Amino acid sequence: MDSLIKLFLCIYAVLFTSLLFAEINGVEGSDKNHRLYGFRPTKLFVFGDSYADTGNIKKSLSSSWKFPYGITFPGKPAGRFSDGRVATDFLAKFVGLKSPIPYLWKNYAGKKRLQYGMNFAYGGTGVFKTRVPLPNMTTQIDFFKNILTAGDIYTPSNLISSVALVSVAGNDYSTFISQNRPASDFPAFIKQVVDQTEVNLRRIHALGVKKVAVPLLQPLGCLPGITFASSFQRCNETQNALVRLHNSLLQQAVIKLNDETKQSTFIILDLYNAFLNVFNNKGANPGSTTFQSSLKPCCVGVSSGYFCGSVDGKGVKKYMICDDPKAAFFWDESHPTEEGWRSVYSVLHESLTASFMKA
Repeated sequence: MDSLIKLFLCIYAVLFTSLLFAEINGVEGSDKNHRLYGFRPTKLFVFGDSYADTGNIKKSLSSSWKFPYGITFPGKPAGRFSDGRVATDFLAKFVGLKSPIPYLWKNYAGKKRLQYGMNFAYGGTGVFKTRVPLPNMTTQIDFFKNILTAGDIYTPSNLISSVALVSVAGNDYSTFISQNRPASDFPAFIKQVVDQTEVNLRRIHALGVKKVAVPLLQPLGCLPGITFASSFQRCNETQNALVRLHNSLLQQAVIKLNDETKQSTFIILDLYNAFLNVFNNKGANPGSTTFQSSLKPCCVGVSSGYFCGSVDGKGVKKYMICDDPKAAFFWDESHPTEEGWRSVYSVLHESLTASFMKA
């Protein structure tokens, strides 16, 4: 149980991210990729947690607005919990769009900027209530529904060529651990999380979204917050076994949903194996960087109790940073670098292309 507690407390840190308003235009999509598809996306709607959040958490609540976050892009702290771009940016680029506007900033964006979609994800949240008092996925979908009902930004007819990203990366599990529930209840709770995720996927599709991308959980036992125990040399396979249970149940749910819709509506993004492929890459994956110490983070606290971006009461920094973030897969104890995310989406490119070729 102690190992599970360490794992999910670490996950809790993973999922508390916000992205910048300063980079609200995001990563511009590739028209070349856009022409590959039988299905041509024109809007991206995003729901979930910190692996998807592009700026819905206020600056005062997120350490990702502190130096050295953002040093690779845009060159200063701007809200992303990384040195640069993150997963949502790369998916948007893949489908040929700019990163969607965060829900928090919708009233500050012009109509042209809103045409690419909207991001409703909040770092630290889950499918159920977590220890973070921010909108969970049910509420995020309610926000989306209300916008469609109002009809002044989007209408159901706009969604025919839309894609949704639905990220469930583990905050529910950290909350489970914090409640001191018995470890024997864990498998049943994993099923509850997946069952609620299925409900959420149904709701999003019922609102009119054409395609829904569903990431599997990344190998949480490989996060630096866990692998530090082995000097960043190996993943914790006991913890990854729990992740595999979640992923197996989620894949079964997606198969069932696709059988019901009679279309390839729901797309699995296999982050679990994509992460592992990058960790083990010896140059076999074109476009994927070969990281020499893939489990070791670039930015860490100088000692226990300090983290990337920490300063003491006098403003003296209490963290260390590697010489080249592009040489590291992980930025901090939980989050990939921009180069890490780029490599993950390079691995995913073939399966994504095949999925979007299907109308």
